[in-house]
Amino acid sequence: MQWPEERKRDLEYLQKVRSDEMNININDIKNGMTIIMDKNLYQIVEFQHVKPGKGSAFVRMKLRNLRTGSITEDTYNTNIKIEKAHIDRMPMQYLYAAGDNYVFMNNETYEQVEISKKVLGDQVKFIKENMEITVDYYEGEILGISLPEKVEYEVIETEPAVKGNTTNNAQKDATIETGYIVKVPLFINTGEKIIVSTKDGKYSSRA
Repeated sequence: MQWPEERKRDLEYLQKVRSDEMNININDIKNGMTIIMDKNLYQIVEFQHVKPGKGSAFVRMKLRNLRTGSITEDTYNTNIKIEKAHIDRMPMQYLYAAGDNYVFMNNETYEQVEISKKVLGDQVKFIKENMEITVDYYEGEILGISLPEKVEYEVIETEPAVKGNTTNNAQKDATIETGYIVKVPLFINTGEKIIVSTKDGKYSSRA
């Protein structure tokens, strides 16, 4: 008759151990880390340790809400602990768009998942057919995707190249295969392959 109570204590102990493992000192945070605050999931965009001339040291953090995409900024005491979220990352391949949803496939299991345009946000500008990406999950909930930092795209439309101009200073608009318009140097022609950063959407170099 005691087994259920013992089992309950075991589960409580395991939950406490797991909780302790996921709690970290705020001084140990890193950019890109996912944390739980006020029951919300946040990704640390950037942070700064501040030691004023008077008063206690504190940490200033800029956080992105992984469910809404909103950015918040606040300050926190250096003696607190925060809960680190365990994010599962699954490599997948982009297949096609179906209305406002984008379909991705797990290359190992061939399982397909649909992610809405709303969840993907600005990342849809950089998604192209057969692209290898990573889908981010939290306890089975799809939070979004992680793109390669730099990707090769074909320029499908731009003004004719200016002969002899090899400088990056002067720029013009170019439409890449996803429909996204990026600023490129004047010497880039339609049909050329270029490298674009998915972090800021800027031209990086010729492919």
